[in-house]
Amino acid sequence: MQSLFRCPLCRSPLDRQADRYLCPTGHSFDRASAGYVHLLPANKMHSKDPGDDKGMVTARTRFLSADYYRPLCDALADLALSYACKQVNILDSGCGEGYYSAAIYQALVRAGHSVQLAGVDLSKHALRRAARREPAAEFAVASVYDIPMGDQQADIILNCFSPLALEEFLRILKPGGVYFYVVPGARHLWELKEILYEDPYPNTEKLTPYKGFTYLDVRSVDGTVHLPDSQTISDLFQMTPYFWKTSRRSAEKLTALDSLDTTVSFRIHVFRKDS
Repeated sequence: MQSLFRCPLCRSPLDRQADRYLCPTGHSFDRASAGYVHLLPANKMHSKDPGDDKGMVTARTRFLSADYYRPLCDALADLALSYACKQVNILDSGCGEGYYSAAIYQALVRAGHSVQLAGVDLSKHALRRAARREPAAEFAVASVYDIPMGDQQADIILNCFSPLALEEFLRILKPGGVYFYVVPGARHLWELKEILYEDPYPNTEKLTPYKGFTYLDVRSVDGTVHLPDSQTISDLFQMTPYFWKTSRRSAEKLTALDSLDTTVSFRIHVFRKDS
């Protein structure tokens, strides 16, 4: 089966086989037993174990699997259904555990679409989860700034709380293809921030045009979630950038909580690549 991925060494198409990916020039990449493939060349790895570590991935998987962010997941699936053609290629850039990409894939398949979905992430720990969540999709260890895909291969790109790699997105998207960019709303996790910081400030919300794209829509997803125990609160905290920026003393305020109700707020910016 021809893969959406390309060889990271020579850029030739890759054939997706049962236990490996193979290009016509003979480069071969083994598929891990969990189902993902490693396509990040050794000379581009900045550590032996890049990306999110096992603990962070475990926390995020536990939180997302409890569907606290299900409204965002459903909104992304609805958008994909609105913009997808009958045969659709999708890239999830910075896919993590594949929670959102799997939901989009399954919604499109149920609606009768023929779907090829690929996800890339630096963390092999996350990709193990993603490949198990949706075995029909394909997932690779790769950098979002050097995505192993050919030019104009994707109809839809999803970027959910992941680095913005616009040059790569423009290269990979077909003319007229769409790009979903998920960012936090102004008061996302406001009550959690009030506990961590004496003077929390809202996230900036703005419309930023990007060269080569036309703005189509901004979809808002807002609500409140009830976190029933300290483990769930800790899991959510590990998913945020505050985990790395907060003093131990402030973080300990969270561990003392038995439960927490907090705002969740997302903005899905929808762009179309210009023809």
